[in-house]
This record gives sequence, structure tokens and C-alpha cells, in this order.
Amino acid sequence: MKPETPPGVSRGQGARSPSRRCRSRAPAAGAVPAGASLALALALPRQVPLDRPLNEPAMEGAQPGPGASPPHSDSAEVLLHGVFALLGAAPKASYALSLTRGRELRMQRVGSAPAGPSAALDLADCIGCAAGREPRPGPAAYFSVFCYPFRKGWWDASPSRQRLARTFRVCAAQEAEDNLKLAETWAGKIRELAAPRIPRQEGVTWGLLPRPCHILVLLNPQSGTGHALQLFHSLVQPMLAEADVAFTLFVTERPNHARELVRAGDLSQWDAVAVLAGDGLLYEVVNGLMEREDWQAAIKKPLCTLPGGSGNALSASINHYAGNTQAFRKELLTNCTYFLCKGLYAPMDLVSLSTASGKRLFSFLSFGWGFISDVDIASEKYRQLGNARFTVGTIQQLAGLKVYKGRLSYLPMETSSSVSSAPGSPSEQNSHHVPCSNGHPLHILPQPAPGAPEPPHKGSWPEDPLLVPFDQPVPKHWTTVPEEEFISIFAIYQSHVGADFTMAPTAKLHDGSMHLFYLKAGVSRLGLLRIFLAMEKGTHLDLNCPHLHYVPVRAFRLEPFTSTGLMTVDGEPLACEPVQGQVHNQFCSIISGS
Repeated sequence: MKPETPPGVSRGQGARSPSRRCRSRAPAAGAVPAGASLALALALPRQVPLDRPLNEPAMEGAQPGPGASPPHSDSAEVLLHGVFALLGAAPKASYALSLTRGRELRMQRVGSAPAGPSAALDLADCIGCAAGREPRPGPAAYFSVFCYPFRKGWWDASPSRQRLARTFRVCAAQEAEDNLKLAETWAGKIRELAAPRIPRQEGVTWGLLPRPCHILVLLNPQSGTGHALQLFHSLVQPMLAEADVAFTLFVTERPNHARELVRAGDLSQWDAVAVLAGDGLLYEVVNGLMEREDWQAAIKKPLCTLPGGSGNALSASINHYAGNTQAFRKELLTNCTYFLCKGLYAPMDLVSLSTASGKRLFSFLSFGWGFISDVDIASEKYRQLGNARFTVGTIQQLAGLKVYKGRLSYLPMETSSSVSSAPGSPSEQNSHHVPCSNGHPLHILPQPAPGAPEPPHKGSWPEDPLLVPFDQPVPKHWTTVPEEEFISIFAIYQSHVGADFTMAPTAKLHDGSMHLFYLKAGVSRLGLLRIFLAMEKGTHLDLNCPHLHYVPVRAFRLEPFTSTGLMTVDGEPLACEPVQGQVHNQFCSIISGS
């Protein structure tokens, strides 16, 4: 494949067929492809004005040049300073570079004319820097800087991360080794300053991937519109090469293929596991890790979500937590790949779900029963439409709106405080009454017979101390919803239920809670449609719909009276039966923004 990166960076070759694995390591330095300089070093970016000009240049890293004056002594301490030619600039131009402790690469054009305007590259946007020798005969070397700053074009509604590469020629000495050493000094210091700062938060441990690092990329070629493999080669792989992140690509061929791999494979050779697909593939990975004998260590290996499906809820949530504006498709994929290249990871909650039939599942996103789950499952046939599949599914389900009967109980986050619900709604109670509908008694679905199969390693799995067996009533300090007819019940642990649906805007990766929404029967189709339209901006609770209730909880139990519809866990179908779950705080790690 023809390289598109600046000199010194080789893009790893990915898998050529679904049955092959591919290993790649992007070298930190290498030869410059013939003609690559002109193609890769562009004009100066949209400039960030500085308060004062850059000064004290040294031509090609040595002697001062015209058009500049000594540097000002201020808080932005200059760590390295020199003047280098910008390759690819026409006409040829030299720039005084100053690398500051404030994580800026300051640039100012110098020459016979008066000094031009100054600009700066914010190294917080930098994912990598490579150094090497020029391919043509001579002693010159170079270093290339790869940044992805937020920039807004005239056609853009909001800023988005866009690639910005700069390659500088180093020819300060007559000996090639001396020039290469100087180029590597600049590249090393730029990489050091570009490393993200680990946040300090009481009770929360963040981490940073090692450098160099090697990641496993699991890719489902059927996800979303079926372009995941193409997106990997055209977008993800080049960014990993620029960041000097080696990868092994594994393309799945069937359902649960990734689950089988992580359950039985040797994961010690990888520093992180990335998933390029929808949320369903990450669900496979999480549960595969929990099925290992060494699950306690395996589940702590940093995970990464790269959006390649149609929902991409976790990717959208992580983008939201980083303070970015809502993004879709390639823009969202660029943001998440940028997070992976930076290598910062945070703890994430998992929810342990138990069913009456004896299943034990681990969930990172959501549990649902009713309308939202029906939309998710029914729209699978339209996955080629991408995100639009949910719009089509919503219209279909509105036409045949169903009522789901069951008992919902939960443990609020703060049992002493009042529950958040819509004004004018009936109060909830802690009673264990006989379920009725239209005056006729209903019965909970039957409990499993003794001897139901248990999942592997169940004895060593973490306990759920907030839960009691299904044959016992929930504890008295729990809340039981008096109404027993619902349109939808949905517990979400992230902010987004889809790339364009912000269901719980205040959620965090590790807030120790589930955000429980339940919609009681009686809401009109128009009212339901308004709620879903408002979810695009996260303003659905502002509608004050008396049928919609929201409460943050630590645990819940749902007991259906009939086996109507399918339940969903992280978007994957689950047979309708009694289910209960509780949050396990900071149980795994996920690549994220700061």
C-alpha cells in the first residue's frame, strides 16, 4: 500500500482476508520514501497568535539567523531551540522552533525579510514524532510531527480533529550521525511533552499505556454498514503508525469468535485490546475475559472501543466525557483512535446481571426490556442503513406499541433522599404486593428448577452482596414501583444509548450507578415520539412527562409476569425472564480522554 505518512513512519499492513492475523510495528525511524517530503509537508496551519515573537534562532540548529531577537524570559521555559527548513514548503522556508515546557512547539518564519507571524502547535494534540535520515545522499536528517488539532472549516458545523503533519530538515553538522542525533533529540522531547498528563482524582486510578506498546485489534467486518475493515486500513492503521503503536489485527468470522479468542488466548503479549465494531463485540470481549481462569488480571487489561457499528454507544459516551461535541462516523472514529494513540485509560464500572435460569452476565452499557429493546432488535435487519436503522425501527414499533407487565424494584443510590421522577407522579413504595392487572392476579415467571447449569468459574467470580436469591423478596429498604404496566424499562450506565441519543448526560465511566429509566403505560404515541426526539440532545427529562421516571440506582430486580418480548444486554438479545443486577465500581479499564 502506498504510504501517506511523512518520512520515517511505516504504516503496518493489516489483514488481507478475514481468516488471517496481521502483525505490524511502526518503526520510530526509517528511510524517507522518494518524493515523500513534498507530499507530506504542507503550508503552515491555521495559526495560533502568540503574545510575542520567537527569538534567538539558530540556522539548521546552530547559528542565529536574521529576523529574530533573543527570547523573552517568561513562564514558558524554552527546552530546545533551533532553526530548521520546513520540507515541502514552496518557496523553501526556514522556521525558528522553540519547544517549551508549556507543551508548545512555537514556529516563526525567518529569512532576509522581517520575521513573519508566529504560530504554535499544541503538543496535547500530538500523537507522535519520528526521526530519521534523508534518503538522498548527504548528511541531513529530519523529524516529523503528527498532530490532530480541532479545526473548523467553512463547511463544518463544529470543529473536528484534522490531521496536521510537519517535517523539518536537520543539517546543522557535517556528520550524518550528529544530525540524526539532533533530530532524535527533538523527536524524543516532543514525544515526552506530548504524553498525556495522568489526572489526579481521589479514589480513582488512571493509567498510561507503555511506549512502545503492542495492541490486539479485534474487528468485525460485518458491523454497521460493513466498512469496518476499510476504515481500519484508511484511518486507524495510519494513525497507529504515526503514534508508533504496533498492532495485531484479528478479523472475526462468526458470532462469539472474539469471545473464544480472549477466553483461551495468551493475552500477555498485548498491552491493550481494541475493538473496531459495534458495542456487541465489546460485550463478547468483556464476557470472554470474565470466563478465563485468570479473570481477575485479564479484566484489568485496558480495553478500547473504536466505532465501526451502527450504535456505537460507548464510543459516543467516551467522546462526550472528554468534553467533545457530538460526533458521528469518521469524525467519531478519529476521536476514539486519537484517544488510543495517546494511551490514557480510566477505570470503568461493570454491572453484574443474574437471571432466574442461572445465567451470569457482565455488562458495560445497558439492560433493557420493552420499547427501546424492541427497536434495537427489530432494526437489526436494517443495519446497512447505519444509525438510520433506529429511526426506521422506532417508527415500526410505534405503530404496534406494546405494554409489558412486570414488577420493578431497585436500590436507590441514596436511600435517604427522594427519587427523581416527573411531577405529579404517584409515590413509590417498599411493599411486596400481589401483582394484578384489571383486577385479575398475575404470576411471576417460574423460577429455575434446582440443578440449573452454572457458568464456568462461578465460584471465584465477584459476589453481588446487594442481591438476594430470586425465591426471596427484595430487601425492605429497596423501592418497589407500584405500577406494573410499562412501555419500557431501561438501565444505562453510560451517557449515550447511541451515537445520537444522549440518554443519561450526567453519567460517568466510574460513578458507581445505573441510570434507571422506566416509562409507564398510558403515554401516547406522540408523547413517546417527543421523548425520543428530545433524547438527541439529552433534554427528554425537561419535557416533564408524567409517565417517564428516572432514578440513579445501585441495584435492581425486574420480574416479568409474562415472557413478552426480548430483553437486551449491551444491545444483545436475552430471553425474557426475571433478572437482577448490581454495579461493580471501577471493575475494568477503558481507553478514554482526560
